[in-house]
Amino acid sequence: MSFLNGTILTPVSFILNGIPGLEEVHLLVSFPLCAMYSIAITGNFGLMYLIYSEEALHRPMYIFLALLSFTDVLMCTSTLPNTLCILWFNLKEIDFKACLAQMFFVHTFTGMESGVLMLMALDRLVAICYPLRYAAILTNSVIAKAGLLTFLRGVMLVIPFTFLTKRLPYCRGNVIPHTYCDHMSVAKISCGNVKVNAIYGLMVALLIGGFDILCITVSYTMILRAVVSLSSAEAQQKAFSTCTAHIFAIVITYVPAFFTFFTHRFGGRSIPPHIHIIMANLYLLMPPTMNPIVYGIKTKQIRTCVTRFLLKGKDSPSHNN
Repeated sequence: MSFLNGTILTPVSFILNGIPGLEEVHLLVSFPLCAMYSIAITGNFGLMYLIYSEEALHRPMYIFLALLSFTDVLMCTSTLPNTLCILWFNLKEIDFKACLAQMFFVHTFTGMESGVLMLMALDRLVAICYPLRYAAILTNSVIAKAGLLTFLRGVMLVIPFTFLTKRLPYCRGNVIPHTYCDHMSVAKISCGNVKVNAIYGLMVALLIGGFDILCITVSYTMILRAVVSLSSAEAQQKAFSTCTAHIFAIVITYVPAFFTFFTHRFGGRSIPPHIHIIMANLYLLMPPTMNPIVYGIKTKQIRTCVTRFLLKGKDSPSHNN
């Protein structure tokens, strides 16, 4: 440990202790996490490449989807390589500043994930409620500005986490019972007053997650009203089918997020620590793993482009011969 200003204890490094209670099966636990990470990286890079290369997918809905895939890759990569090093090689030590940086990236990208899902809900709202003005409203310039503002919102709200955590004294030790540096997990091992950290964390959750969920709820309320007012059942089904993949993405993202957020603050000791940690990892891994699969299955145009891309790859050798 090192002293700052003679009184405040600041650790040189932290020890990320992995999954408490499951130390003997760390290797076993690592395999599904590694498999999910591999699927996430392959699926999201494949989806981004498909959207980039197929002109039929150069539309606002798919541009937002590419942004979601890009965010997913960054979100899971901010923790999983480090987590696998802990589980595989017992490399538990992390520099204090590196821990703060990881905390910043984790919360920034999770905030970005929520923001992109909100933008995709607004995209579906415009497509279904204002179809004739869709292209005029969602121009490339508007999409770029919306994505940038969503990113900046996360950065500006998350930056104070690092300063609030850095100021705390860590006289109880430097062992974090987690696989990565999360704001409240780090704050809880401090011997200082973490009330400000808890209040600010709740405020950020409301400003990001609460605001995004409100926008998504309002958007889908308006979408539902517009769909119900359509004359034929076929038109209703076709309109709502464009939203099903997005609804799945919302559920996949927010259910683990809510569990992690509320159990950290209100779960107390009723939930075993290893459940907390596993859910916290799934919270960062589940959306990146499942989103490409869900969109690939539920979106007809993506399925068509994948089929055409694969057939093109098969035809190329025979054509060259």
